[in-house]
Amino acid sequence: MTIIVKIYTEYMIKTKVLVAMSGGVDSSVSAHLLLRQGFLVSGAFMELWPSVKKDNAQRVAKKLNIPFYTFNFKKEFRKEVVDYFLKDIKRGVTPNPCVVCNKKIKLGLFLKKAKELGFDFVATGHYAKSRGGIIERNKSEKDQTYFLWQLKQSQINKIIFPLSDLSKEGVKVIAKRISISPNKESMDVCFTEKSMSSFLSKHIKKKNGDIKDISGELLGKHNGFFNYTIGQRKGLNLPGGPYFVVAKNIKKNILIVSKNEKDLYRKEVKLKNINWIGEKREAVDVQVRFGQKPSKAKVLGNRVVFNKPQKAVTPGQSAVFYSGNRLLGGGIML
Repeated sequence: MTIIVKIYTEYMIKTKVLVAMSGGVDSSVSAHLLLRQGFLVSGAFMELWPSVKKDNAQRVAKKLNIPFYTFNFKKEFRKEVVDYFLKDIKRGVTPNPCVVCNKKIKLGLFLKKAKELGFDFVATGHYAKSRGGIIERNKSEKDQTYFLWQLKQSQINKIIFPLSDLSKEGVKVIAKRISISPNKESMDVCFTEKSMSSFLSKHIKKKNGDIKDISGELLGKHNGFFNYTIGQRKGLNLPGGPYFVVAKNIKKNILIVSKNEKDLYRKEVKLKNINWIGEKREAVDVQVRFGQKPSKAKVLGNRVVFNKPQKAVTPGQSAVFYSGNRLLGGGIML
């Protein structure tokens, strides 16, 4: 046993890990944990958007006494994430920019840069577990594997998730114990700054349109279909409600609503851009929203057929496949 421990320790001491540091509690504690485990740790901040600053990430790196890099990915982030997001919004769907950012930027460009600098692995503050080339759920309610389904095996093989078995509260306890005062957590899409609505109003021309029920009766007016998503109830301002958004007719600029919550349920959904991590399977557990409990379903070509109808299946969002806790892949819902 002593020999095994010695060999493992020597392996870690020689293993160079670059931690993606945002200045938040998750990535800060991740760097601390890797240091305690004996890895050769450096930190790096990705400049993605003008409003997101590196100051606190730099302070944490200095406190941990680790080398610190800054990567300017603003151009790539704008093209791959922000432009994609706005394009989908204009199409009337509800995109998931974090999924694309993880694949193209945080675990794409970042990993490429790390390899160029001679690092063996990269690490992030995601609440997920990676072992033997497999991604599994973090057991806490903070689990973020839903946003990782587009990753390729070559990326997964080079990722460490130090928070794999920790809850958010556990991470905060560690941060307090080592006197790290991280940035305030962002609860929205990072590039929207003040609010989603104000961001969209700057980049998309508002076009008012009709709100109709599923029978075609005119009920009122909307202030731009990009302000609404499937299942939304608030903000419709219709008398005699509540109403739910059940569909959008983009060509005619019509928002379709219903009082009957059953109209939100779908038995199946078509997918595009399907990605499998490992082998394909027919019988899977499928999660159609972040934080939702997965449901039994079958993947039949480009279709997912649910054992039980699912509520608010939203075009543009991800349908993510699991087998128990193991992440299998996913696709974008149409």
